Amino acid sequence: HFGTHGSLEFMPGKQVGMSGTCYPDRLISSLPSAYLYAANNPSEATIAKRRSYSATVSYLTPPAENAGLYKGLKELKELISSYQGLRENEGRGPAIVNSIVSTSWTCNLDKDIPELPNLETYDAANDTTENRDIIVGKVYAQIMQIESRLLPCGLHTVGVPPTAEEAVATLVNIAQLDRPEDKIESLPRVIAASIGRDINDIYRGNNNGVLADVELNDKITEASRAAVRALVGQSTDSNGRVKEVKSVLDEVGNFFGGLFGQKKPWTQAIINAGFPKVEEERLVPLVGYLEFCLKQIVANNELGGIMELLNGKFLMPAPGGDPIRNPDVLPTGRNMHALDPSAIPTQAAVEVSEKVVEKLLDKLKAENNGAYPESIAFTLWGTDNIKTYGESLAQVLALVGVRPVADSLGRVNKVELIPLEQLGRPRIDVVVSCSGVFRDLFINQMNLMDRGIKMAAEADEPSEMNFVRKHAIQQAEELGVSLREASCRVFSNSAGSYSANVGLAIENGGWEDEAQLQDQFLTRKGFAFNADKPGMMESQAELFKSALKTVDVTFQNLDSSEISITDVSHYYDSDPTKVVQGLRDDKKKPMSLMADTTTANAQVRTLAETVRLDARTKLLNPKFYEGMLSTGYEGVREIQKRLRNTMGWSATAGEVDNFVFEDANSVFIEDLEMQKRLMDTNPNAFRDMVTTFLEANGRGYWDTTEENIQRLQELYAEVEDRIEGI
Repeated sequence: HFGTHGSLEFMPGKQVGMSGTCYPDRLISSLPSAYLYAANNPSEATIAKRRSYSATVSYLTPPAENAGLYKGLKELKELISSYQGLRENEGRGPAIVNSIVSTSWTCNLDKDIPELPNLETYDAANDTTENRDIIVGKVYAQIMQIESRLLPCGLHTVGVPPTAEEAVATLVNIAQLDRPEDKIESLPRVIAASIGRDINDIYRGNNNGVLADVELNDKITEASRAAVRALVGQSTDSNGRVKEVKSVLDEVGNFFGGLFGQKKPWTQAIINAGFPKVEEERLVPLVGYLEFCLKQIVANNELGGIMELLNGKFLMPAPGGDPIRNPDVLPTGRNMHALDPSAIPTQAAVEVSEKVVEKLLDKLKAENNGAYPESIAFTLWGTDNIKTYGESLAQVLALVGVRPVADSLGRVNKVELIPLEQLGRPRIDVVVSCSGVFRDLFINQMNLMDRGIKMAAEADEPSEMNFVRKHAIQQAEELGVSLREASCRVFSNSAGSYSANVGLAIENGGWEDEAQLQDQFLTRKGFAFNADKPGMMESQAELFKSALKTVDVTFQNLDSSEISITDVSHYYDSDPTKVVQGLRDDKKKPMSLMADTTTANAQVRTLAETVRLDARTKLLNPKFYEGMLSTGYEGVREIQKRLRNTMGWSATAGEVDNFVFEDANSVFIEDLEMQKRLMDTNPNAFRDMVTTFLEANGRGYWDTTEENIQRLQELYAEVEDRIEGI
């Protein structure tokens, strides 16, 4: 079986331990199942092993590059560069700031930068230098987020390892992360230390738009890229490929280099980038690790792995997950497995989750006059928790004020309540919606969460300091059940069932209105896990609705740059934003937030900000769509899929700005040359794209001109004729 994923392992039947009455067992029978599977998706690969007896051979995800800048965004960076040189010039400086403000409005950055001045009334000549710096710093920080975001380009070809340039992008991101367990400092941390700064302080200043810190962060990023490029350059042949990784810590080279006081190429690259005091000694552990990672990245093992399997030989096992967080995933072409579920959340995951929860609550308090939210709706995914070793699971426990406890063998099977005096804030209520895959893989962790939440609900604490207890008492009275039963907060699909099927309805266009999607979500996701009745998923639709109606915030995690919120339908399929709005007594839409831990600089953004960032780095980015078009037929389908998934967010959360559809229409429809390329390459996918635009307008998600709609209607008729051969 080629590709991720098929339908065999998701057919009806038991979650594990298939019997003759289960569809996967009956269909596969005694046929051996060799399954080529994406290395970054160990959770669904585990389902394929358990439910269809597959041996999964891992393959690399598409090569990634930095998203870069284009059109107005590129112009903005050039203007900012000019401003840096002419900042003190009272004649030129303000004029450049006026151009920056004007271009920012043209690029729709006003939605991401509330501090952006009004275009009609603002004149930088009447402003102070400090205020001008604040404005430029905010714009700079925003475009650097776009430029540095990792972007999967095109599709992976089995058996073709990445080029040297593609390996550089992956290694730069591997080098970004501290790895304390291996005593390895991140490259940005070592570079920042050379000028007496802590990288976390620089990230903080960068996120707040402090111009000096945004400049410094950009400079450190460029120095990191230059160092990694110098490292990879030593092993690159004339065709731009890495055939054999030369040992960068070669003893003979070290000896002669030391005699002449010569710096290593990567150290010299950092010095040339403006950091002359960088310590070469501190770089040694990281450089050795990057050399090992480079060997794994360019290893060509996939076709060999497939042949081993087809020849009935033993195929070496290997973990699956995010190769940036865990390079042990590489090389691909091995039999993929997940992790020991009883070992999560790990201590490292708990520490990271506490920082994310702190940022989340700080953002929410700032938006709500210093008041804490009472209830947050969480979505938990199987793959994400495997990649991060349980970070999002640990976030749920941290919000409730519960600490996971491991036994002497490292198995996490207990929870304890953190005293309020130590917690220093109220216990936040949570409503957890687990994916079907999470339910299959982490039933013990669902037990852990349920026990922790019930512990909080039964704690004798004042309601203003324990929102779990406050809501559970209200629900117990409302539904006529015990406090313990009313405190069930962990929900998923029924056994053997997956997803809310909201994504399926949107992909097929077969839905009447949003109310139908919301009912579908509540019906399919309303099965409660109860630690008092382990192993059973009971339909508790009323309790699910009652818990959701108290929600102030909906929240999801993004942990990998490879799969983002418009790459797949899963994220919006399980998003309850409009469901909560419909259930709340005041019909107020909850705030929607996303934690982005794809880089060392973890951030919490609104869903609308994340959708805009994703659209700018992918759907509207020439580097992305040209990369996809270069792969031909399938590439057009990938572009259309992202447009459809963007509309999915309009349907479930209403968080897609009008300009996203307008700009996409300009890129793919108004441009006649692009229109022809899409139609010639894949007329079926192009028809779906035209249909999506018309549907977005018809459902009220995109407000555009009559001329645009008429053009789309004519195009639809034209592409239909092409497909029918008329």
